[in-house]
Amino acid sequence: MNNTQELLDFINKSKTAFQSAYEIKSILDKNGYSEVKEEDKWDFKKGEKYYVTKNDSAVIAFEIGSGEIEKDGFRLIGAHTDSPGFRIKPNPEMLVEGHYLKLNTEVYGGPILSTWFDRPLSVAGRVTLRSENPFKPEVKLIDVNKPILIIPNLAIHMNRNINEGYSYNKQKDTLPLMTIANDESSSLEKEVADMATAKLEKDGYLLKLIADTLNVDSKDILDFDLFLYEFTEGALVGLHEEFISVGRLDDLWMVFAGLKALIESKKIKGTKVLVALDNEEIGSLTSQGANSSILENILERISLALKKDREDFKRALSNSIMISADLAHAFHPNYAEKCDPTSKPMLGKGPVLKIAAGGSYSTDSYTSAVFKGICEKAKVPCQVFVNRSDLRGGTTIGPITASKLNIPVIDMGAPVLSMHSIRELASTRDNDYTIKAFTKFFSV
Repeated sequence: MNNTQELLDFINKSKTAFQSAYEIKSILDKNGYSEVKEEDKWDFKKGEKYYVTKNDSAVIAFEIGSGEIEKDGFRLIGAHTDSPGFRIKPNPEMLVEGHYLKLNTEVYGGPILSTWFDRPLSVAGRVTLRSENPFKPEVKLIDVNKPILIIPNLAIHMNRNINEGYSYNKQKDTLPLMTIANDESSSLEKEVADMATAKLEKDGYLLKLIADTLNVDSKDILDFDLFLYEFTEGALVGLHEEFISVGRLDDLWMVFAGLKALIESKKIKGTKVLVALDNEEIGSLTSQGANSSILENILERISLALKKDREDFKRALSNSIMISADLAHAFHPNYAEKCDPTSKPMLGKGPVLKIAAGGSYSTDSYTSAVFKGICEKAKVPCQVFVNRSDLRGGTTIGPITASKLNIPVIDMGAPVLSMHSIRELASTRDNDYTIKAFTKFFSV
């Protein structure tokens, strides 16, 4: 299987951050990595490979280097497992005119809302169940894996100005339709109608769907973290299948490239670390996000497990460097005026350094030189992105990590079009380039 097909396979299975973390763990397990728990006492030796998870949605994997950690430091690649979309609210079922059953949702992050309309959608995420210990409820991942939802557009005859621009109301316009509640043509639909009309049970139909999918009793379902996703899988497009069209490239593409590089790179003196955190799209201010102590805690515990002290850990940080890997905006052939006049990253021309005078990206001349040197050794082209000075750009986990760990951080990403659409567009060539650059970063 080539790199592109592996990427598509990884993303198609990673419906949410929870499924992404599960896929990362599965790949690590197959490649000799062992899971360690935060509550365990850690004791590591050089050359060993481990990973730790947080909240079922973040994974930090590492291979202990052959050198002394205080001298050779950490070599890190960081990315995030979450993507913009829709999260299902509590008590989500809404019966309209006693006929249509739709779900109440809220927007997660900053998706391009219009791209979610008129597409078959499904549901995936995490469900928490009653257990004997109330402080440790049972957790199960769920993927309904059927096209059970759709957000229908309003006909143009009732919204004549939609092609001149329309401001979508996130509480009204984007709620997905699930079923017809009063159609007695099937016993299942009649059961749905009975539940909705008689209000027999809060979230009756959704809970029944979850219970049937997981083969559990609906009364044991205490809560859930459920998200919508496009049911149609990603595909190769273009005259020569040179483009990748799939959702969640931001940022599962960089997670995949970092994971691939971690596994395939050579052993080095430094300790290699893949950091796949959650909740970047909503600010990272969670226990499993970059704007927490999670990464610093894990790195310090690695040092302590190697019989080093806190002074040695601080010395290790002084010899460390990180790539903050998120996607970069490519030059758009239909919107040339949106690009900076002298920095125009193109699809198919290699990974992109991201620079911002305002500090929303961490790259400076020093870290830029490091990455360019890595790309030269890997024989990979390197591009540069800056925003137009009259447009506000996004940010990444890079500045957060640089400020918390006080280490040099390179902000970069592979070029992409349609960022935050339900389907983003990338180049197969850039996938190979990025993997090669990351592998070299972990190997020298």
